[in-house]
Amino acid sequence: MDLQAIQNNPAFRQLASERARLGVGMSVVMAATYFAYILTIAFRPDLLGHPLWNGTIITWGVLIGVGLIALGFLLTALYVRRANSRFDRLNQLLRENLR
Repeated sequence: MDLQAIQNNPAFRQLASERARLGVGMSVVMAATYFAYILTIAFRPDLLGHPLWNGTIITWGVLIGVGLIALGFLLTALYVRRANSRFDRLNQLLRENLR
């Protein structure tokens, strides 16, 4: 197959565009939350050092850190779900168009 024919195919262009938008969007969300957490640790550690409630040693910083890890898993799950539904359909459409 000709590479130019694939690149000019509307299904390929849509697939590439949607994948790029989703990937960049999710990357920005993860990076922004992570850097906000790191900057808070660097410049206002007192905010994250407070215990969740009186008598516990678990702080807000630990809870938010675990939340960041959970966010990474959530974003991964959302991407996989989108890839297994929308992107697979576009990929199949592209293959049918190129036959």
